[in-house]
Amino acid sequence: MTSTAAPVAWINAIATATPDHDIHHAFIEWARERLPPREARLFDRMVERAGIGRRWSVLPVGSDGGSPVATGGFYADAMPGTAARMRIYADAAPALALSAIERLAAQHPLEAITHIVVASCTGFVAPGIDQIIAARLGLPPATERLLIGFMGCYAAVAALRSARHIVRSEPDARVLVVTVELSTLHLQPAVSLEPLLAMLQFGDGAAAALVTRDPTGFAVETPFAAALPDSAELIRWDITDAGFAMHLSGEVPGRIATALTDPGFAAAATGGRSLTQVDGWAVHAGGRSILDAVERSLSLSPDALNASRHVLAANGNMSSATLMFVLAELLAGPPVADGIALAFGPGLAAEGFGFRSAA
Repeated sequence: MTSTAAPVAWINAIATATPDHDIHHAFIEWARERLPPREARLFDRMVERAGIGRRWSVLPVGSDGGSPVATGGFYADAMPGTAARMRIYADAAPALALSAIERLAAQHPLEAITHIVVASCTGFVAPGIDQIIAARLGLPPATERLLIGFMGCYAAVAALRSARHIVRSEPDARVLVVTVELSTLHLQPAVSLEPLLAMLQFGDGAAAALVTRDPTGFAVETPFAAALPDSAELIRWDITDAGFAMHLSGEVPGRIATALTDPGFAAAATGGRSLTQVDGWAVHAGGRSILDAVERSLSLSPDALNASRHVLAANGNMSSATLMFVLAELLAGPPVADGIALAFGPGLAAEGFGFRSAA
C-alpha cells in the first residue's frame, strides 16, 4: 500500500500596517497625572522597563494638533460611549486592514482568493469587517468568509490554524488571513496603577497573510494549545457603556513563568518539540515581562526573542495582529528549520503551531 503524505499549508507572505499617529508618550503624561506621587514614581519605573518606544492609533490628532487626550482630542472631555467608539471602528478597522492587504499584494499576487479569515477583538459591526473587506477588494460573492472575534492575543493562531485546515482539505484554496485591532479605542478613566499599566501596552495595527499549498514562505505545522487552571480572571475584557475595559493582571508573567517550568505544561504549550532544536521563535509580544518569562522559563538564548522584542518596541502590543508582525520579521530573515509560534491570551491559555521555511 502506498502512503500519501499529508498536504502542507504555507504562509506565502505577510504584510503589516499601522496608523501614523504615535500616542505612546501622550498617554504616559496623561496616565502619570492620574496617579498619586508614590504610584506615579512606580509607573515611571515601569515605563522605563516596558521596552516600548512607540504605539500607534487610528484616532485623529486633536483640533489643536495634540493627542487624543489633549484639548480637542477624542478623549479630551467626558469618556466617549461605546457607540461612538464603534463608529470609528467600523470605518478605521477595514481601512487599516486594507492597507496591510495592499502591502501584501505588492509582495505576492492575490488573485483567485477563495477564502478570507479575519480576526479582531476590539470592535463589532454588522455586516462584519470580513464582508466589508471582501466587498472593497471586489471578491466574488461566493468567497467563503470566517470572522474570528473576541479571542484576544492568540486569535492570529486561530486564524492561521483555520487557514491551514482549509488549505489541507481543499487543494486549490487560497486563503487571505487578516488580523486587525484598534486597542486605542478603549481608553478607560482609570486612576489606579494596574489598569494604567495594562493600557500602556496596547496600540493599533493590522496584518495580512496569504496561505496556500504553494511551497514558499513558512509551512504551518501541527497546532497545539494548553490552558492554565484557575486563571480565567487574569486576562479579561469587560464590555461597558464606555468601551471595552481590559483587565490584565500583574500576575500574568509570573503565572506563565511558573507554568512553563512544569514539563507537562511546557510540552503542551510548545507542541512537544525538543527546544534544543528550535531555531525560530515567534512569541506574541504581550509585554516585556511576558517575553522575559518565556525566555527565562524555557532557558532560551538572549537573542531568541529578538523579533518579538523589536515588534514590541516599535508598536506595543497590538493584540491578535502582534504575532503576525513577529512572523513577518522572521519570514524576512534567515531560513528557519524548526520554529515555534506561541501566543498567550484569555483563559489563561497558550496557543501556537510549529513552522519551518521552504527548503
